[in-house]
Amino acid sequence: MIDVSINKNIESIKLKLKTIPEAPGVYQHLDASGRVIYVGKARNLQRRVSSYFSHYDEKSPKIKMLVRNIFDIHVTVVATEVDALLLENNLIKRYQPRYNSMLKDDKTYPYLCITQEDYPRILFTRNRQHKGQYFGPYPNQRILRELEAIIRQLFTYRTCNRKLTRPTDDSVQLAERPCMKHQIGLCKAPCAGLQRYEEYNADIENIRRILRGEFADITRELKTKMLQLAKALRFEEAEEVKRKLQLLEAYQSRSAVVNTNVKDVDVVSIVSDDKIAYVNMMRIKNGSVIYSFSSEVHKQLDESDEEILATVIPSLHSQTESTAQEVVVPMPVPDLPEAWLKQTVPTRGDRLQLLQLSQRNVEAYRAQCEHRRALLNPDEASLSRAKGHALERIQKMLQLPELPVHIECFDNSHIQGAYAVAAMVRFTNGKPNRSAYRKFNIKGGEGGDDYASMAEVLQRRYSKLDEADRPQLVVVDGGKGQMEVAHRVIHGELGLDIPIAGLAKDDRHHTSELLYGFPPQVVGLKPTDPLFHLLEQMQDEVHRFAITFHKQKRSKGTFRTQLTDIPGIGEKTARDLLLHFGSVKQLRLQTEADIAQVIGPAKARQVWQYLVGLE
Repeated sequence: MIDVSINKNIESIKLKLKTIPEAPGVYQHLDASGRVIYVGKARNLQRRVSSYFSHYDEKSPKIKMLVRNIFDIHVTVVATEVDALLLENNLIKRYQPRYNSMLKDDKTYPYLCITQEDYPRILFTRNRQHKGQYFGPYPNQRILRELEAIIRQLFTYRTCNRKLTRPTDDSVQLAERPCMKHQIGLCKAPCAGLQRYEEYNADIENIRRILRGEFADITRELKTKMLQLAKALRFEEAEEVKRKLQLLEAYQSRSAVVNTNVKDVDVVSIVSDDKIAYVNMMRIKNGSVIYSFSSEVHKQLDESDEEILATVIPSLHSQTESTAQEVVVPMPVPDLPEAWLKQTVPTRGDRLQLLQLSQRNVEAYRAQCEHRRALLNPDEASLSRAKGHALERIQKMLQLPELPVHIECFDNSHIQGAYAVAAMVRFTNGKPNRSAYRKFNIKGGEGGDDYASMAEVLQRRYSKLDEADRPQLVVVDGGKGQMEVAHRVIHGELGLDIPIAGLAKDDRHHTSELLYGFPPQVVGLKPTDPLFHLLEQMQDEVHRFAITFHKQKRSKGTFRTQLTDIPGIGEKTARDLLLHFGSVKQLRLQTEADIAQVIGPAKARQVWQYLVGLE
């Protein structure tokens, strides 16, 4: 627990923490002025809120800043996780907290409204002041204009403000003379009795179906009507229906990418760097993309992609008033209740095609944003150019055949062979590409064998990798030994022509050397060189990512090593010994007294006798 040197109001906060219940809900962090600076949700409020004030040294700089500014905490207990999710979304919109990541563009999106009248009108509006049925909101005007164009070519509808009422008998409804819209063919003049009430509202209902994405039903009905008219020798009318059918099919073909079995789905993809995440959302109805839009999310607390999506998806779902019960995502998203929205992480089929399409959209959007920032901020452009120069230097220094636009770096993590994992980070144009990071559970061999673990991970990563995703350089953490393993797997077993480099560390665990070639040779690179700092950043990032995954796995599973086989020695004692002495090998070099200083004399006697018996 932190002290007053970090947070002056910690004593009051400690008292409040004791009263927070272990229940699902939403918490608000307030500063000294009473302003809400962060809103979060939790399955267990007590555990989540308390976690901010423990293990302070392990927190990221931004979270440390948040903790220093917390003066008070408000919590709201709710019945379910779904309630917590919805309440959190509403509070974030209301208070716009400083430390919450939010969509950059939170404007009011335009809607299409079919008014509630006897002869409904179709309005495009940003507010919901009219009575009627609303469709949308739509992310931009272009989509609305496309919809308006296709609807206008398929059906006619009135745009005037005349108050028309449904006729009470079979007589025609005579009114004023038709307006100009009738003369140019955009309205059939129901106001003058030139279009029957039933015919007009049938067209409006078809417009509703198009807006709902129900293309299949209306297409089938148009085909049936066309054949009936042709059979009745009404060829001019049949030709008009055929024209509408062709227009509708042409419009549908621009958006249909999967079969109609995908009924109502949201697809969300993300790509990010260390400061900004870019998110794309596509709405799918009956196998067609109804619309797609992208937005920026400025990171506040060094959030991962999963954490960003956990915040953004509810916000997007609410803003767009989505009716989808399923969301397709590139990775599992935490704290997103299945009872509210089912998650799908596809590996094949139509949903994977949709996710890949969304990913292409968000990558293109990211490129547009970066180009725009480069034009508006020359200093940032200079930094990007510096990254580009660094990549050119890597290419020249290592004599690579291609510019290393994509660099992948690997590292292993375990405790005495337990919970062995590996991680891969991908840098694109010299920046972390977090959406392309990968985690690996070590499946075969001994987890403590770093060489075997590296061989397994490289085999799994590159045996089925598409050519488009191939990196221009692979960097392994661990020096010459790991480079030899990478060379054997990538070049020997898989026959891939991917350059391999290694990063070696000194006795103080600091990056000291860049290795390249076979046999590996040290590349002359000074520690003060910006290029060296870029490579060091990659090594630190993959190490952080591997350690984080290892801790997550360790906290979820049951800790097991050789020490837990000793009668009376449990998980906590074994972990304390390994963290203190480093390994079982080092532990066997200690005296009973040395061990007793860590776990007490009784347990130390049991451990020491067991280790002596192994010799």
